[in-house]
Amino acid sequence: MHPDTTQIRARRAAFRQLHAAGCFAIPNPWDAGSARWLAGLGFKALGTTSSGHAWSRGRPDGALPLPEVLAHLREMVAATGLPLNADFEHGFAEDAEGVARNVRLAIATGVAGLSIEDSTGDPAAPLLPLDEAVTRLRAARAAIDASGDDVLLVGRAENFIVGRPDLQDVIARLRAYAEAGADCLYAPGIHTREQIAAVVAAVAPKPVNVLVGAASQLTMADLAALGVRRVSVGGALARAAWGGFDRAARLLATEGRFDGFADALPGKELNQFFGA
Repeated sequence: MHPDTTQIRARRAAFRQLHAAGCFAIPNPWDAGSARWLAGLGFKALGTTSSGHAWSRGRPDGALPLPEVLAHLREMVAATGLPLNADFEHGFAEDAEGVARNVRLAIATGVAGLSIEDSTGDPAAPLLPLDEAVTRLRAARAAIDASGDDVLLVGRAENFIVGRPDLQDVIARLRAYAEAGADCLYAPGIHTREQIAAVVAAVAPKPVNVLVGAASQLTMADLAALGVRRVSVGGALARAAWGGFDRAARLLATEGRFDGFADALPGKELNQFFGA
């Protein structure tokens, strides 16, 4: 059952409050079951993952059409009582007007936040020109403001993800996105203490999201000390699940062995949790 307007409003207020101080983890489930499990572990908010969701549908990241993504957002909003941040990719539109239209559709699903990124999908020119990216983000901001709903807007600089790891350009882009109305800034792919500290300082006092998508020596406490406000994991939990699945399936396929099931959660435990 989809939550009512009062519940959605409360989630959005709680989500904005999480960004006011401290540092929180916002893990990324890929379906209703993984969302409910993460909620059961005590996390305060969740974020969708375009890659994790796409893989669960047998598609590569970025290949799902807008109607499927919107249906997924509605399912994820309904799955738990937690605020949900939408990985809204590039807004699913070629121009700013389309971004605004689609942001309105995303708001209607009940999400508490959404991100707009500046990648193009074109390997030859993987980043939007800054002025175009800013125009699109301003359109998203205007759509949120016009809706009257307190949805948090995240501006993403994709340089490090698309093979353009220029920290100064990242900082210039994030500052421009903050000026355009982003409530939270995000540069997936930065990972050293120096990179993270530079980004946090550059956009202060606005909050920064850091992606930790692989095993890292940095802890939540380390990231908090660097001034990071929230930490997401992108497709890492989905990839971890696929890793366990693949190891067990390969042992069965190649060696006829079943010891890949050794770390599997008991069905009784899963049934008890989901039946609660």
